[in-house]
Amino acid sequence: MSRIKVIGGGLAGPEAALTAAKLGIQVDLYEMRPVKMTPAHESAEFGELVCSNSLKSESEHTAPWLLKQEMRRAGSELLKCADLSAVPAGHALAVDRVEFSRRIAAAIAAESLISVHREEVTTLDAESGIVVLASGPLTSSALAAEIVRLTGSEHLAFYDSISPIVEADSIDMEQVYFAARYDKGTADYINCPMTREQYDAFYDALMAAEQVQEKEWENLAYFQACLPIEQLARSGRDTLRFGPMKPVGLRNPRTGETPHAVVQLRCENLRADSYNLVGFQNHLKFGEQARILRMIPGLEHAKFLRYGQIHRNTYINSPTVLTEKLHLRSWPNIFIAGQLSGVEGYTESIATGMLAGMYAAAAADGVEIATIPRETALGSLVNYINHAEAKRFQPANITFDLLPPLEESVRKKIRDKRERHRLQCEHALQRFDEWLMQLRIATSHRQVC
Repeated sequence: MSRIKVIGGGLAGPEAALTAAKLGIQVDLYEMRPVKMTPAHESAEFGELVCSNSLKSESEHTAPWLLKQEMRRAGSELLKCADLSAVPAGHALAVDRVEFSRRIAAAIAAESLISVHREEVTTLDAESGIVVLASGPLTSSALAAEIVRLTGSEHLAFYDSISPIVEADSIDMEQVYFAARYDKGTADYINCPMTREQYDAFYDALMAAEQVQEKEWENLAYFQACLPIEQLARSGRDTLRFGPMKPVGLRNPRTGETPHAVVQLRCENLRADSYNLVGFQNHLKFGEQARILRMIPGLEHAKFLRYGQIHRNTYINSPTVLTEKLHLRSWPNIFIAGQLSGVEGYTESIATGMLAGMYAAAAADGVEIATIPRETALGSLVNYINHAEAKRFQPANITFDLLPPLEESVRKKIRDKRERHRLQCEHALQRFDEWLMQLRIATSHRQVC
């Protein structure tokens, strides 16, 4: 029976392992935790979500929705786990972290073709057989050095941030209100409204706060979609009000007015006993965080279960070393998935893990399958990491900007952006279904997803 090796127990690795196993391939799944921990993980569980607990929008005809629709049609196992672990989050898919990890572990344990190995992998070569490398943004230094040796180019790095989490019982519910922006979805977010005076005081305190001291060897090249709040604040006094503290669409039902600024809290688990401060990742000292964040109305007596932190994320320069089938150009037996490949986000990591699992399974079986179409959300994501400008390459989430635009005649005829997005989604799903049917025919001698 054909066999592959999957390295990494985060999101992309388990998805790749479960996908390949469904295709009848034996899988050796390696995860170094708890033998060797990372600077950010707190457990050895599969699929531990280090930052937010959100897999982004479920609003119809948005780019994140489209990507998840493609994944559901292909039978993504981790997306099934996410759906079954969902917590109230308005129009977003957010999960109970513990339940999500538990369901992933259960799915892996139930798959007889997957063998789990708790050890660090430090070497890779042609003798390793077919490998899916999904060691993630916190790849160990030894394995990162091995990747550099294989690719012949230095890996890149940026720094990502973690938002604080507070106990639900410590929130003063008399000062806050439940609402979703523009009343989309259900009113699942706790909103902490601020007056102009409260916002100005908060901003001044934030600007004067003491940050964690940067080490000499550090080069804090933050991912632009995940800037720390103090970094955003330096761009101007109102920057936060147009970013994570944007009040638009969040009218206070008690006053009937829109606040000057709003801090949103999102539920962390099914018990609703903890909430994270949405978009409040930061690089401040813990004492400073407690002092400044308690200036937010409703959080004066907040008990912090986790403070914001910063950690290093590693990824390869995919445009120079990766093919459209997610394997290294110089090492066709080594496939790259997840954030290590240059995608950003939980859903994107799971999606590339699913795709790498398909490609790796086909390679192990000696079966040729078609490259995923460019017109799909997943195909557009892969196209980006393959064809972005190498010198300025930076990880990307799925957005409509990555998808091919509609024909010019259609764009001129249809001015409404939502209708154009609907048509793009319709075309993408049609092309995805066609590709998925080809995949199932090509692998029909196996048990297919």
